[in-house]
Amino acid sequence: MSERKSAEDRRNDILSATLDLAFKVGPDHVTTGMIAHQLGLSQPAIYKHFPKKEVIWQAISTALVARIHENIDQANAGCANPIELVRCLILGHLKFIMETPALPEIMVNRDPSGNLATTRSSIQGAMGALRACMLRQIKDAINTGDMRTGLRAEDAVMLLIGIIQSLALRLIVTRDPAHLVQDGERLLDLQLTLLASEGNAT
Repeated sequence: MSERKSAEDRRNDILSATLDLAFKVGPDHVTTGMIAHQLGLSQPAIYKHFPKKEVIWQAISTALVARIHENIDQANAGCANPIELVRCLILGHLKFIMETPALPEIMVNRDPSGNLATTRSSIQGAMGALRACMLRQIKDAINTGDMRTGLRAEDAVMLLIGIIQSLALRLIVTRDPAHLVQDGERLLDLQLTLLASEGNAT
């Protein structure tokens, strides 16, 4: 006989199943019936923990936003210089996408019903915090001479965020997150080399 799960574990199972299904069928097509079927539960069992689907997405939004801010905090705590911190931010976010491949589609989904609008807005706000952190570090790197003179920090952020965006778009098309971090690290190191000052380019 299987061990009865705690309410917290069951809630986490529901959130994980919802994200899995969001990647498989698209965020706006996930139903509570699909979630229940994937977990081998009845729909009333889902409603016991989340009274409606919107509440599931609210909980997912909270978890995803917290994960983005956790990445920012870890980079700030563990990196020795601005360029290393930028590198940690981008690779950390790519790892997050690899672990949660539904994230790009949640962010770009237009959601005609409006159920995902709040989730999308919250994630975009957290991504704004990530961009702001990158911008501060790049400005510091330019001021210390580690990035090329005359470089606009805003342009550098756009180029580096573009690595995440291009790989996220590829993920939406190919449905394969396996090499996201590996390819991202190679592209990131190339871009950072191009942005570095002549004395720091390798």
